[in-house]
Amino acid sequence: MLTLFHTDGCHLCEQAWALVEQAGLAASTRQCDIMEDAYWLAAYRVRIPVLRDDAGRELGWPFTLAQLTAWAGRQASC
Repeated sequence: MLTLFHTDGCHLCEQAWALVEQAGLAASTRQCDIMEDAYWLAAYRVRIPVLRDDAGRELGWPFTLAQLTAWAGRQASC
């Protein structure tokens, strides 16, 4: 499972989600609004959007579709 840290009204977050959908990862990605958790807000307020996998590895914005698919491919093989 992947997590996309975002917040409402963030156009970069919308772009990141569009790439997640294009990569075919939407069904295995949950979206977490950083405004809902003080830890998330402290950790990601100036970094969103950020994708994180269950192992804690992160892919920070900006990223391309190619970078996302390569990163996600590495996650699956680890």
